[in-house]
Amino acid sequence: MKEDRTFREALLDLYANLDRDIAAANPVCNLSGRCCRFKEYGHTLFLSRSEANVLLEPGLPTKHIDENLCPFQINGLCTARERRPTGCRVYFCDPNYAGVGEVISERYMSRLKQLHNLFDVPWHYRTLHDFLHEHVTTGESSAENTPPDPHESIGQLGG
Repeated sequence: MKEDRTFREALLDLYANLDRDIAAANPVCNLSGRCCRFKEYGHTLFLSRSEANVLLEPGLPTKHIDENLCPFQINGLCTARERRPTGCRVYFCDPNYAGVGEVISERYMSRLKQLHNLFDVPWHYRTLHDFLHEHVTTGESSAENTPPDPHESIGQLGG
């Protein structure tokens, strides 16, 4: 039986729990912006389609997509802080956090996949820039791949 809440609400709850676990680990952020300068620091941000949908709800701050950078970093600050995906939330440059972040990341990726299964939402996991290019090209995420609201689905099936 499905939970009596939407997928989006459950995802935001997962983010809140993740944020609490990260706060308990107490990593230090020195606001260097390395997390958003992908090529310069040799990392790639992966996220699920559902996370991309939440991230892109208000749209992009720019239509120009630079593969080297996150478009949500403006003047050295994240403009999508409340909507940022799991990969952004767990990434810290703090050497004392090394190892801890990986454990937290694995735990929450597993929970994110479980959430998709619970709500019968297809699992699409790609790079941020794949989703950004799709968003710029289509104006939004493809409707057939957008996680359904279980309450809307029930209403449509009954009609």
